[in-house]
Amino acid sequence: MGEGFQLRSAIAWSLAEGESQPSFSSRVIIDPCIYSRGGSVSERKEKHLTTSTQVKKIRAIVGLAKMPDENVKPFLHGSLKGLSDNAAIFAKPPVELAIYQAAIEAYEAAIPAALDGSKTAIAQKNKLRDAAIRMYIQLAHYVEANCNDDMAAFLLSGFQAAPTTKTAPQPLDQPTIASVVQGAVTGQLKIKIGSVAKARSYHLRYAAVPSGGGAPAQWTEQIITSTKPTLIEGLTPGTIYTFQVRALGRLGFTDWSDFVNRMVT
Repeated sequence: MGEGFQLRSAIAWSLAEGESQPSFSSRVIIDPCIYSRGGSVSERKEKHLTTSTQVKKIRAIVGLAKMPDENVKPFLHGSLKGLSDNAAIFAKPPVELAIYQAAIEAYEAAIPAALDGSKTAIAQKNKLRDAAIRMYIQLAHYVEANCNDDMAAFLLSGFQAAPTTKTAPQPLDQPTIASVVQGAVTGQLKIKIGSVAKARSYHLRYAAVPSGGGAPAQWTEQIITSTKPTLIEGLTPGTIYTFQVRALGRLGFTDWSDFVNRMVT
């Protein structure tokens, strides 16, 4: 009931008593604890307590797509075992566990052939991997919705809970130059940088090694956004060049890598 209604009621009652003018001081009584905006004090307290005691939603780790195969397999097997062992709790999964198991086994069986580098074998392995991961994600969302945000029940499913707090950025691993090989023509070298997790880019520098030894006085620098082989051209045949690389992350650059020397033909 709003303040306007209380005010009109008080005026009507005052006039009914025979007063020529309504007496606001004696007749209009509005209890702010009952008719204040937003509900009564008790209602607001109850709402505050309800809000402050809300249970945090449990979310499963589902970002398997960018993980290497050796890291993906434990997630798949863990969820399959947990759901199988606790079928009484998770009784109606959206994917039949027999089908899920068959998808995991097919994916794992395709891994050895893909290690030989065959494009066809790699494509087949990736197709089976994606199918297994899609089933994993479906099951993960099912468990999230049916565990009642009870961590003990959630963990019985075999899924792992995603962190609820943001992880502070960590220093990157030290990058390395994996290989330096001759290019297709004279005056070329092909550089392969070892991949560093969470690196935003790489900073490559190179220079001719001074005849008397020591560090070069002047470097040529190049920003690289991929760890695919990088072709360096315009080098002087018969000259030894030295190479270094560093990686850029959220906290800035790493240190420079060790020197790698190579003569150009």
